[in-house]
Amino acid sequence: MAAPATKRILTVSELAGAARFLLEERFALVWVAGEISNMRIPGSGHWYFTLKDDKAQIRCAMFASRNRQVRFKVTDGAQVVLRGRVSLYEPRGDFQIIGEHMEQAGAGALQAAFDALKAKLAAEGLFAPEIKRPLPAYPRHVAVVTSRTGAALRDILAVFRRRSPLLRVTVLPVAVQGADAEAEIVRAFARLDAWPTAQLPRPDVVILARGGGSLEDLWAFNLEGVARAIRDCPLPVVAAVGHETDVTIADFVADLRAPTPSAGAELVAPHVDALLSDMARSQRALVSHLRATLEHHRMHVAHLERRLVHPGRMLQQHMQRLDDGERRLHAAHVRMSNDRRRQLTELAARLRRIDPRQRISTLTRQLTSLQGRLTRGVHASLESAKRTVAQTTRALNAVSPLDTLDRGYAILMVPPLGGERWGSPVTRTAATRAGEKIVAQLADGRLTCTVEEVVREDA
Repeated sequence: MAAPATKRILTVSELAGAARFLLEERFALVWVAGEISNMRIPGSGHWYFTLKDDKAQIRCAMFASRNRQVRFKVTDGAQVVLRGRVSLYEPRGDFQIIGEHMEQAGAGALQAAFDALKAKLAAEGLFAPEIKRPLPAYPRHVAVVTSRTGAALRDILAVFRRRSPLLRVTVLPVAVQGADAEAEIVRAFARLDAWPTAQLPRPDVVILARGGGSLEDLWAFNLEGVARAIRDCPLPVVAAVGHETDVTIADFVADLRAPTPSAGAELVAPHVDALLSDMARSQRALVSHLRATLEHHRMHVAHLERRLVHPGRMLQQHMQRLDDGERRLHAAHVRMSNDRRRQLTELAARLRRIDPRQRISTLTRQLTSLQGRLTRGVHASLESAKRTVAQTTRALNAVSPLDTLDRGYAILMVPPLGGERWGSPVTRTAATRAGEKIVAQLADGRLTCTVEEVVREDA
């Protein structure tokens, strides 16, 4: 029988896709507790299993990118808590959970205790960045607090032998899990606080280490006593507990967290080759800087040499200016005197014409005053010119190399040829050889010297 035209008929894949969409939309992320069964791990590394309780079961899948982060062995019968997305596997129509994170059952209570202690210590400021102590750049003595038989100690010692074979290492053996772990770790840190410095130098840094494990295995490093012992330690502490994804309270309290014990050893111990490389790089940078500085100063001196004018020529120029000023001043004085004489002649003529006695007396006083002002003005102009010449002379003497010679320096020159007064200056050892003569210009004369030895120094 044909279906009615008004009804929409879905294919099986369309119905399965719609159901998957509704499931994923309604249950975006869920936490489910149950027992593992039917565990299957194909060559791809993905996990396929069933999560069940006494009344129901659900198929689950956990892909390799996620299950690699699970830090405990997952087998049939294990009680776990799974976080994941609810979905539908359309090819078989199976209702399933795609797992993203897995914990052992009971880990939730430990996580709650972990979060409570973390909040308490953070409120007290034990995690504050400003109280973190820096690690010594080049430690000579390291204390390692860890199990004597654990792989963490072997990894740390292997790194030390490879990177810093001369580093002194003191191992403080402790239990790293179990009922006695907290007390032994606290006692180890107490020993560091009361270190017998008269018998053995105190360590420069401490590494607290153990290998990876479950939350229960690492619980000793989440206890308040251990956290306060780390914070009260007088030395910088590196926490190298578990694998990279494991996080403990000790990591927050310590001065530095290392993702693994080996990484903690690498953070503490400088590599000998790296130190030599840093020294060589610093030496090259220093030499390059010195060369650049010397070249800059050489160019600056050359520039100053080009700008430097012989003091004799500058004095000649200023004497010429002084002579020119004196000549113009004399000419001005003559002109002023002639002008005054002409004025006097005119006034005398006018006086003879009108013969005013009072006017003559007034003009006579004015004339006397003008002559006095003229004389004072001439003297003032001459004194100002003299002061200018004196100041210029002092400025020239200040930059003159002759003053430098008075302080005990000398100018080395190749002997001058012919009638020359000055020879070529000697500024480099390459300019002369043993046995040649050079002239040393001093403040009060010259010395003719013979070079006995030429010692060149690399810049």
